[in-house]
Amino acid sequence: MNIALVTLAVIAANALVSIKGFNDISFFERYKFGIGQIQAGQKERMITSGFLHVDIAHLFLNMFTLFFFADVVVAWFGSIKFLLLYFVSLLAGSLLALYFHRNEYYYSAVGASGAVTGVLYSAILLQPNDPLYFIFLPTVGIPAYILGVGYLLYSIYGMKKRVGNIGHTAHFGGAVGGYLTTLIFKPDLLVTDTWMVLLLAIPIALLFILQKIGKL
Repeated sequence: MNIALVTLAVIAANALVSIKGFNDISFFERYKFGIGQIQAGQKERMITSGFLHVDIAHLFLNMFTLFFFADVVVAWFGSIKFLLLYFVSLLAGSLLALYFHRNEYYYSAVGASGAVTGVLYSAILLQPNDPLYFIFLPTVGIPAYILGVGYLLYSIYGMKKRVGNIGHTAHFGGAVGGYLTTLIFKPDLLVTDTWMVLLLAIPIALLFILQKIGKL
């Protein structure tokens, strides 16, 4: 498997910044996502937090996911557009987290999950019928679009119930960023894959409907 240089570069950047954060608590605290600090003017945290991770396991999980899906996006769009999509997804995740947790002064988070989820959702939108395999079901391929819709529905549940120590809001925002950026880069999907575009939009619409009626 030939992995694109831009994918390796993003993985390396995440690893280097995260390792710095592991070994320098003042660096970690200065650049993590924090509602209070961002509202006080430290907007750069909305980007820098996406390169910090809690520990090696957290870093590995995000980079492992990126490793498998990034090259699909690179193959379709090239390195520059991939980077644009990655950073738009990262920022979208931070913006949605900032919006939903705006009244929680001490809320904080780190991780590339928003950006990675944006890449994942983009890859699913581009190749929705690709089979995905899991360790517990090694011979059964699940169509990618089922994973995409299911993952975002779970994220809505996680946001509502505050399931685990997971930034569900950032994941969801990243997916929205990846979805919209993919359609901007390849608008003909609206014609060639209309039903798939609409299907993958259902969880996004559901989130904002639930928020509008006060159910989140």
